[in-house]
Amino acid sequence: MKRNIIREKLDAGEPTIGTRIHSHWPAIVEAIGHTGLYDYVEYVGEYGTFDMHDLDNLARAAELYDMGMMFKIDKSHQHYLAQRALGSGFGSILFTDCRTAEDATECVRITRPDTPEDGGLYSVYTRRNTYMGYGGGTDYVEAMRNTVVNLMIEKKEAVENLEEILSVKGVDMIQWGPSDYSMSVGKAGQRNDPAIADAKKEVFKTALSMGVHPRAEIGTPDDAKEYLDMGVKHFNMGVDISVLHGWWKSNGEELRKAVEAS
Repeated sequence: MKRNIIREKLDAGEPTIGTRIHSHWPAIVEAIGHTGLYDYVEYVGEYGTFDMHDLDNLARAAELYDMGMMFKIDKSHQHYLAQRALGSGFGSILFTDCRTAEDATECVRITRPDTPEDGGLYSVYTRRNTYMGYGGGTDYVEAMRNTVVNLMIEKKEAVENLEEILSVKGVDMIQWGPSDYSMSVGKAGQRNDPAIADAKKEVFKTALSMGVHPRAEIGTPDDAKEYLDMGVKHFNMGVDISVLHGWWKSNGEELRKAVEAS
């Protein structure tokens, strides 16, 4: 079975740095890999367009550079999508719209092997994570156990049930979702509202105290300071579409001014 880079980092107590992409073009993953600076790439399947071939090819590209892959999925069809991504070679699933401990338990079960001791829902499949073999052996079972389960905490109900969610065995990481949370409490778009900021701090503080790894999504290295001061070690910086838009906008404005002034 293939290495699970994200799991290895978590178990070793090491920090992780990732970045996000909406594009399913494997060359983007390769470009990230060429930097030698990122531990994994998160494919934002909740928003991006993809087919099953794309998942295989994204994982292949990451493996060329010893990077892991995380798959963010929409709640609808999460069982099927998560298991197909794992079969493609992804080592982590980021589940969205988790609201209760029951939701969290279901997310963990989706990624765990269907054995008496694990009680999971992942059976034996012929997919590329088994090197085209049929799988089902002890290595296969252990690989499923090593899947990193990350949950979005992005709803009012999730914050209210946070300790119960974090207590579910098998939950490895959480990710704060300010946009969805602000909408769910009647403050749509007010990500920097004091009440939203307080909820965020409480989520990170509670996760750290309960031994679950919180991950911070940031736009620049400067954004990391407040989280580093809390003790956060896991970061996901930037997303391809925003990086491209920012470059096109800033450079386009400069060029437009230069051309019009000539």
